[in-house]
Amino acid sequence: METKIRKVANLITGNGATRASENAERIRNMAIIAAVLGVALLASFLVHSNGVTGALKYPTNLGPELTGLLDGGFQWILVNGEWFFDAISDNLKIALGKLRDFLVWIPWPVVISLIFLLGWRIASFAVGIGAALGMVAIGLVNLWEPAMVTVAIMIVSVTIAVAFGIPMGILAASSNSVEKLIRPVLDGMQTMPSFVYLVPGIMLFGLGNVAAILATVLYALPPCIRLTNLGIRQVDPSVVEAGRSFGSSPFQLLYKVQIPMAIPTIMAGVNQTVMMALAMATIAAMVGAGGLGIEVLRSMGQLEEGEAFVAGTAIVIMAIIIDRISQGYVLSRRDS
Repeated sequence: METKIRKVANLITGNGATRASENAERIRNMAIIAAVLGVALLASFLVHSNGVTGALKYPTNLGPELTGLLDGGFQWILVNGEWFFDAISDNLKIALGKLRDFLVWIPWPVVISLIFLLGWRIASFAVGIGAALGMVAIGLVNLWEPAMVTVAIMIVSVTIAVAFGIPMGILAASSNSVEKLIRPVLDGMQTMPSFVYLVPGIMLFGLGNVAAILATVLYALPPCIRLTNLGIRQVDPSVVEAGRSFGSSPFQLLYKVQIPMAIPTIMAGVNQTVMMALAMATIAAMVGAGGLGIEVLRSMGQLEEGEAFVAGTAIVIMAIIIDRISQGYVLSRRDS
């Protein structure tokens, strides 16, 4: 009885006709796809059966011309921008070297105590205890110094990524045209294999920590841009309109209303940036970066599975510590 009543209601409101037209459209699309696939398979069968497979090949090969053009462009950039890339490389090496030496110089009890206090005050007491125990475990397997080198590389990479990512996210949130322009770029960056990011670093800076930092920045940049853009766009329009009604300038509206309300989402983007930067530790070691990544590669190359597992587990422990502390900060900001 209920089904009959529903059918009558659909006929009266026109929903039945709408569904029938949608089903007919779906069947028509499936028939077109099946016909196109059938014609393609039939053509392929006829070509192969007649022995004319050469007709399936492209008549020209633009590969050599394209690669030659790209090689010439890269050489021009390297020759004319040598002073620029050398300055970046020298400054990054100095900053990374001093930070690495400082982190290695700090006594391990001090570092563990600071991590415990950080986890306790930002997240919870349990997170602080877990973070401290995790760092103790890393020290017990003689990986303290490589861990500090990894932290130094990650701090430099994340700082650069956030310094570029948040302003670009703010710019994308303030202009729909900019968002449409950078969206395909971000899509391409996030779907590109991580090994590809090593190419520009090697090309511009050669092997070493600077190339690893560039690859890490490129790999970790998209989440920061996307979530900054998303956080600002999700701010309640009524709050923005209230700020305008009180005479706030666009600059005041951004820094006193939109960014403070978008902080939880922005910090979630920073958290993802940190996680992706740490995920590049092993891959960046392929171009000469030190730290835990080189320990994993060296152990795998020498077929020392136990050492490779221990070094990989140390990277996982660091990722969990950073994630729990940063998530605690995001949750505290969201609750406030």
